[in-house]
Amino acid sequence: MPLDPPTPPPAPAPPAPAFSSPDGRHRVAVLVRDGLLTMELGIVHRLFGQAVSAAGVPLYEVLTCTPEPGDVRTDADVTVRVTHGTDILAEADTVIVPASDEDYTPRTAPHLPPALAKALAGIRPDARIASICTGSFVLAAAGLLDGKRATTHWRSAADLQRLHPEVRVDPDVLYTDEDGVVTAAGVASGIDLCLHMIRSDHGSRVANEVARGTVVPPHRDGGQAQYIPRPVTAPRQSSTEPARTWALEHLDRPISLREFAGRAAMSTRTFSRRFCEEAGQTPVQWLTRQRVDRARQLLEETDLPVDRVAAAAGFGTAVSLRQHLHAALGVSPSAYRSTFRGAAAPGEPGEAGRVAREATATDADGRRPA
Repeated sequence: MPLDPPTPPPAPAPPAPAFSSPDGRHRVAVLVRDGLLTMELGIVHRLFGQAVSAAGVPLYEVLTCTPEPGDVRTDADVTVRVTHGTDILAEADTVIVPASDEDYTPRTAPHLPPALAKALAGIRPDARIASICTGSFVLAAAGLLDGKRATTHWRSAADLQRLHPEVRVDPDVLYTDEDGVVTAAGVASGIDLCLHMIRSDHGSRVANEVARGTVVPPHRDGGQAQYIPRPVTAPRQSSTEPARTWALEHLDRPISLREFAGRAAMSTRTFSRRFCEEAGQTPVQWLTRQRVDRARQLLEETDLPVDRVAAAAGFGTAVSLRQHLHAALGVSPSAYRSTFRGAAAPGEPGEAGRVAREATATDADGRRPA
């Protein structure tokens, strides 16, 4: 039987962002603290700094701020001089809070210094807010994660849940995105987070170009659960990777679980179990995500009619494509194409990013990618 997912429920379309930079660029403010993890600051500046329109115009302005401008201690043998105060948060479209080595201090109660509480209170209500690694403790202490699904470094997940029981902590995923609040797991997952936000704002083409320039994959399969130490087991030669490679070359046709497993020379039961271990998703969830991604690429890069896009992506009909794209991204194929058909420079007609945040890190079957 083909691995086609059930018809997903419709998803509401999220709001579009405002552009606060004087030249129309999306303004990203990075709120840093003493003990800053320098790699996380570099990730934000590097990835958003590489995002440009089809005409080569920068799409983001990235500014760094701190409650007390001046030298900020880092986790390395260098300091970072920050000239902006937290007043710039009031004009930011996206605010990102990286980790600090001070987050590792054992605590018995939530901790939020008054200066940080004041800074976070100045963020625009419609701004997107994100954290990398243990920066999630700051968002949680400010009440910004109450009732929301969030993640953090797997070593700190239990502490986050203990200190903030009102947060739905998911220790297995690389990032979460819920109601404009985005959280990433440990350190390097900040790359996945930034690519997700760029993809949400400006489409796959821009995000893929940034990924290529950074020499990282546009999307990583699996979640941080694969990095948690496990008891050592005997090595095995078999893998589902060849089957996934084959499936990517045949997305335009139905793929049954039996056929999929046969490509890995496994029984369906063994294949499903091994697939989840390696990819962090079931075969159905993985295939659906790949089909959605293929449809997005075709909508952005070709003039194919929607029904032909649906066929090429393996959804069969335009109705099925419309349902799955709306469930995953909150928009119709035609709306997605008109928004992301090449990223225009900020302020130009047809500006890419008008339906920002439509991609909410959710697979077309309703599950978030790990």
